[in-house]
Amino acid sequence: QVRLVESGGGLVQAGGSLRLSCVASGRIFSINAMGWYRQAPGKQRELVAAITSGGSTNYADSVKGRFTISRDNAEHTVYLQMNSLKPEDTAVYYCNGNILADYRFREYWGQGTQVTVSS
Repeated sequence: QVRLVESGGGLVQAGGSLRLSCVASGRIFSINAMGWYRQAPGKQRELVAAITSGGSTNYADSVKGRFTISRDNAEHTVYLQMNSLKPEDTAVYYCNGNILADYRFREYWGQGTQVTVSS
């Protein structure tokens, strides 16, 4: 069974930094795109950043220049470095992966990690 487990969330003051990590485990054959999404109270889940297996990235306009997504393919891990954090970045952050396991690709989600930015 494939699992995605996030870590690195917490409480930080505006202007601070956090680094999120997400490790995929289980009987994984390969992973295509991985990404980070977030959901603030009362809002829909939105894409923050995504990265392909080849390293191509895309970001939400609201985080461009402040957040950096990266991955370690050998370790099945994706990271999100978040700098210059703002109160509006407060949300539960979810890891997502398009993973080949048991002979088919499926979307998998982590359980989420809370990021709170105080003003």
